[in-house]
Amino acid sequence: MTSNQKVKLLLTGGMALSLLTACSNQVGDKPSSPAQATAGTSTGSAQDPLGKYAEPVTVTQVLGFNPPEDPRTQQGITPDKNAYFKDLKEMTNIEVKYKWTVPSSQFEQKFALSMASGDLPDILELDQKNYEKLKKQGMLADLTEAYKQYASPALKKYMESDGGFAMKTFSSEGKQLGIPAFEDPFLSTQLLWIRKDWLDNLKLQPPKSIDELEKVAEAFVKGDPDKNGKNDTYGIAMQKNFFFWGFDVRGLFNGFGAYPSVGDNQSAWIKGADGKLVPGLIQPEVKNALARMQSWYQKGIFDKEFALKDENKAVEDITAGKVGISYGEWWYPNWPLNLNVDKDPNANWIALQIPSLDGKPGKSLVPTLRSNKVFAVNKNAKNPEAAIKMINFYIEMGKKKYIEKNKAENGYVYNWFNPRIYNPAQIDTIYTEVNKALDAKQNEITLDDENYKNVADVFKATQDFLANNTTNASKGVNWGQYYSRAAKEGGWGLTRQIRENKAFVNNEFYSVPTPTQVEKGGQLDKLMSESFTKIVLGGSLDEFDKFVASWKTLGGDQITKEVNEWYSTVKK
Repeated sequence: MTSNQKVKLLLTGGMALSLLTACSNQVGDKPSSPAQATAGTSTGSAQDPLGKYAEPVTVTQVLGFNPPEDPRTQQGITPDKNAYFKDLKEMTNIEVKYKWTVPSSQFEQKFALSMASGDLPDILELDQKNYEKLKKQGMLADLTEAYKQYASPALKKYMESDGGFAMKTFSSEGKQLGIPAFEDPFLSTQLLWIRKDWLDNLKLQPPKSIDELEKVAEAFVKGDPDKNGKNDTYGIAMQKNFFFWGFDVRGLFNGFGAYPSVGDNQSAWIKGADGKLVPGLIQPEVKNALARMQSWYQKGIFDKEFALKDENKAVEDITAGKVGISYGEWWYPNWPLNLNVDKDPNANWIALQIPSLDGKPGKSLVPTLRSNKVFAVNKNAKNPEAAIKMINFYIEMGKKKYIEKNKAENGYVYNWFNPRIYNPAQIDTIYTEVNKALDAKQNEITLDDENYKNVADVFKATQDFLANNTTNASKGVNWGQYYSRAAKEGGWGLTRQIRENKAFVNNEFYSVPTPTQVEKGGQLDKLMSESFTKIVLGGSLDEFDKFVASWKTLGGDQITKEVNEWYSTVKK
């Protein structure tokens, strides 16, 4: 997930970025690649989607990772001991070797150093900016034939589910340079997660407007909402990254009618009055949101040290019961709200549509294309088709025959395995199939395809949660699976309602980064972060106007020009 990471953090999806954030011949008588020359299989042709190499094939990777999402995961396990790798070796004869692994918060900096030194692994998990940089440097392998020959029917079904839209986005001059991990765009929908037990303790109603949210959040600071007799809580979770994969404040800005970002430090572009695209980051509504955030910081609604906190510290506060409100995507109950539920039996988190200025249901920003990462292959890799086989393998492991083996307690950590491609509509498939089984009062899932494990896991957790059965997992784990994916009023259930009610605004720019975004994006991100942080901490609101002027001068105007040149071709 994105935990998602994140993601949900997904993700949801996610998102994702990640996010979670971390991660790549001709048919005939003669072999046309080293892999075909040496490959053999016990299950069929060497060119089978899961055909086994006759000799071991080693591929290198790097990984930025979050903790395992499932608390039942073996203690002390490390990414290189992920049980998926043992099955991968047995099934395909592919061995994975990590060049390095780091916590996800350190990945961006570490990967930038690897790019600068040219010390890249075989398989690459890239955000759009790094994809564009490596494409321009000619560092990406052409995966056209590898995908054509080795992609499994399920993988091809997923990649064609949008008419080939995402795949085309990551192709160049007829060459497929990446396999996008694209998902339902509505997985990015921002919700408000709030502790209903704290509302009940203080005799408050769920907030619908920004003013009501302020009153509730202030009461969570001053009113001892957890009834422990201590002044040890604050209102709304926030971290140093304003627009990230999770535990950020995208949804708060959306409530003001401001649409600065779709997360992961990606600026958003919305339609202006003249029909052209304008950068959401510099619109007046953003200034209004920052002004209110400054007031909330002074009232203690945000943690006084938010500017020093990363997403992991924000998660620690949620888990420890120090904060009662967080903006985020559908997946939060799966992690980390489930950890808080297990720590505090009274914790009762619910999902709300984001509060708005006028009290009407707020509109979330939703991307046109949700693909925060793309899997690519180093052009120097000996076996580029191995990446395709690894994606096939991960999809295969979702089938019913692996259900008793592929469990967290057996050392399987799915959010550490890359390259990982999902059914783009996986969460909706889970929601639909689980509720179909519940409504029919079935005792088991009858679906029998690569989605089986994901559906069956949620169905089992749902049954256990509703029966208060903690034999197989803790209350928090069962509730997290149920409330994120299956509950009609939960994470995905509410997201579906938002989609059906059209309570969203689209980010209209979905291409790979423009040349100036690649060149100037990091500098502009830093400028935004420093300016916004300064304002929230008490600086003059004039800082926003200075930020806008600097943003435009330092590359923003040129980016706007490039974005609209792209948009004009899309409209045609």
